[in-house]
Amino acid sequence: MPEVHDIEAVVFDVLGTMVDEPGGLRAAISEAVSASAERSDERSDDGPDDGPADATVDHLLTVWQEHVEHEQQRIAKGSRAYASTEVIDREAAHRVAGRAGLTDGPAIERLATASQRLAPWHDTLAGLARLARHFPVLGLSHAGRATLLRLNAHAGLRWHQALSAEDARAYKPAPEVYRLAIDAAGCAPERVLMVAAHAWDLRGAQAVGMRTAYVRRPGGDPPKSGDTFGLHAEGLDELVTALTAVQ
Repeated sequence: MPEVHDIEAVVFDVLGTMVDEPGGLRAAISEAVSASAERSDERSDDGPDDGPADATVDHLLTVWQEHVEHEQQRIAKGSRAYASTEVIDREAAHRVAGRAGLTDGPAIERLATASQRLAPWHDTLAGLARLARHFPVLGLSHAGRATLLRLNAHAGLRWHQALSAEDARAYKPAPEVYRLAIDAAGCAPERVLMVAAHAWDLRGAQAVGMRTAYVRRPGGDPPKSGDTFGLHAEGLDELVTALTAVQ
């Protein structure tokens, strides 16, 4: 078992690692498209259809994800000033609406706030509660402060501290984002464990000296052959067991 006895704090990525971001966004897009179609059917006196095709929703989810990734990369390169996820998500929602032919303002606005209503993975809440009895646990998220507040409440995430990348005005893997967690933990970076379902996120944490743990999640970014993360777990239960075995 990897050495974990000297870890003083555990930091979790939130979107995708603790909550089902792709599934939640997919459901929100499907809901928006279905609602628009039902209103169109009512106006045309046709009966409602069976909802949007999976291929349509998958395409629109890709449109959303590609916009978010592109804009965050532009911010990282300095070609766009920092914008919070609230701003970028609203842009993504309008982009999706344009592709899908959605014109209902309230429906588009609800779609823009979909990241506030993501569901936790099945093992998230129990695993977080178990770990919190042994370590300070922190969330470190791309989500803007307002989104993170509402997401934590909706998903039932109970942290000792939740940190938003908005406070660093940058997005991971920028080192200043990870330093938010290191500063909050108040100890050397090698005593802080970063947990994520995204290998690119863990590489960023390694670059500032943090310890790392990969947790497999659907839609995550799995490690490559050259990655050397300290822990690999199939789920949060396995990770918590490994971390608490030496307590």
